[in-house]
Amino acid sequence: MVNQSSPMGFLLLGFSEHPALERTLFVVVFTSYLLTLVGNTLIILLSVLYPRLHSPMYFFLSDLSFLDLCFTTSCVPQMLVNLWGPKKTISFLGCSVQLFIFLSLGITECILLTVMAFDRYVAVCQPLHYATIIHPRLCWQLASVAWVMSLVQSIVQTPPTLHLPFCPHQQIDDFLCEVSSLIQLSCGDTPYNEIQLAVSSVIVVVPLSLILASYGAIAQAVLRINSATAWRKAFGTCSSHLTVVTLFYSSVIAVYLQPKNPYAKGRGKFFGLFYAVGTPSLNPLVYTLRNKEIKRALRRLLRKERDSRESWRAA
Repeated sequence: MVNQSSPMGFLLLGFSEHPALERTLFVVVFTSYLLTLVGNTLIILLSVLYPRLHSPMYFFLSDLSFLDLCFTTSCVPQMLVNLWGPKKTISFLGCSVQLFIFLSLGITECILLTVMAFDRYVAVCQPLHYATIIHPRLCWQLASVAWVMSLVQSIVQTPPTLHLPFCPHQQIDDFLCEVSSLIQLSCGDTPYNEIQLAVSSVIVVVPLSLILASYGAIAQAVLRINSATAWRKAFGTCSSHLTVVTLFYSSVIAVYLQPKNPYAKGRGKFFGLFYAVGTPSLNPLVYTLRNKEIKRALRRLLRKERDSRESWRAA
């Protein structure tokens, strides 16, 4: 039997086969979400308040932080509700919105990380022309391209996925509404949707190739310099971004390029959880711990807060 009409909602199975694990995951996800909210909001705040952070690198970083805030907020609240209680349903409208946002922001992050790699390439390989090449207008244009392209891709892919003939049990073997899980729920033919999914995979691979090409050019430029100081400076310039790229793409590859068997499916849920929750919470930690300008701005903010508190007490 096939449900030809739009269902009232779906049942997100998630980790329901491990009830004892769900409470532990609730604490982990909730803590990670708080870190995501605090860390990324702090980076945006520092990038706006401090003139020394008014540069292309921190413009793209604050854009990435805003993206991570939206990305996690689109799925984590529903995930927490499902992990805490017996109710694990999501409405058709809620699933539609979650799918659209999750698709759009995932692709935006791929493109934005590529733009940031280009920024690091110009900073290392063309330092004297950096201000001329990476000017504010270009920054806004590149960020706009990332958001618009992902929006178009999501508009193209979301409606065909939601119009699939879903099976009557309406059970999604995942913790969120995601394209591959909805395709598996379909009781009809899905060749068009699978082709779309393959095209999306290519869209993910192309930015990764451009990032690797950028860092290949950076490595060649650095190796031509016989200076340990220059090597350390180049490593300090690129290490945070390279760490974030590794975290993001390793989780994406683990989720979407895995063998089709029950063991891999269960393991893929944990990688998917890290992709949706872990990576956005780690990004601000990576940039804060490895970036002197961010740490200096954070110390100034804390000092100003402490001074204002002491002034208030004295008054």
